[in-house]
Amino acid sequence: MGVIHELVEKTLDTGYLTLETEKQLRKLLQTTKYSQEDFEAFIQLQNAAVDGLVKQESRELLQTM
Repeated sequence: MGVIHELVEKTLDTGYLTLETEKQLRKLLQTTKYSQEDFEAFIQLQNAAVDGLVKQESRELLQTM
């Protein structure tokens, strides 16, 4: 299991995507070679966020401005 997959699993378990995790994911996606499993996990996270199953700290901060 890749690092991206692990971060996604943790996020899905908690239902909350922190700024730090979002930053880590962005960096990993831009700078590493990742597996199909990691890519599919990231897509799963995106879908969960769109469906409202995961709250995003970055969106919460935008709403308070």
